[in-house]
Amino acid sequence: MEIILKEDVINLGYKGDILNVKSGYGRNFLIPTKKAILATSSAKKMLAEDLKQRAHKLERIKNESLELAEKLKGVTITVGAKTSTTGKIFGAVGPIQVADAFEKAGYAVDRKVILIKDAVKEIGSYTATLKLHKEVTIDVAFEVVAE
Repeated sequence: MEIILKEDVINLGYKGDILNVKSGYGRNFLIPTKKAILATSSAKKMLAEDLKQRAHKLERIKNESLELAEKLKGVTITVGAKTSTTGKIFGAVGPIQVADAFEKAGYAVDRKVILIKDAVKEIGSYTATLKLHKEVTIDVAFEVVAE
């Protein structure tokens, strides 16, 4: 039985894939749960058009991510944190504080794309990785200072 997946299915495939599955699996699970549809000729034409439109949209998103990455090259962000007299931070600096610092500097960066490898618990210079797109990542330096 030939089907078109409407969403990602673990251990089977991704949205938009055309697959051959056993009839019982397709008829009794995938189609009733709306995870797939039958791969008729009209459904294949609709899929081709959908993929063309989605590729256009994904290309635009990727280009916007590349532009932001170019703007952020060489930029150093300063993050203020409350510290003790020894230079230790009360708590830790995380992606939320770094995203707020980007916003104050005039860059629109979502906190969900910021990855900080080690816990930032002292004053100093650190590096954060921004995953702006699945194909666009950039390392940005940020400095933690006492408020």
